Amino acid sequence: MKLLTKKIAEQLRVNGEKQREAGGNLDLMPVVKLFTPDGAATWLLTHTYPNHPDIAFGLCDLGMGFPELGDVRISELESVRGVFGLPVERDLHFTADKTISEYGSIAIKAQRITV
Repeated sequence: MKLLTKKIAEQLRVNGEKQREAGGNLDLMPVVKLFTPDGAATWLLTHTYPNHPDIAFGLCDLGMGFPELGDVRISELESVRGVFGLPVERDLHFTADKTISEYGSIAIKAQRITV
């Protein structure tokens, strides 16, 4: 399965343009949830950067109890393999119902992303 569909990649790009126009002050809803099916890593991504479409911003949780907001390279996620060698997958059923900061606050308290 491809990590990002054209529609998702386009929404991430559009959000990145909006974020740039707002000077980085928008609290966006995540567009996509990625995860390791044989591990505990999860990523909720809100936007990509207009000049760097391979870099996305979001809530990143490597499964070690310290979720954080930050950047991740999409091409790296495409090469990641979990404990049993399975690639990162896209949650086909994810629909955001909170902003990224709300997900972040909950994740910090829970020490993991909960959706």
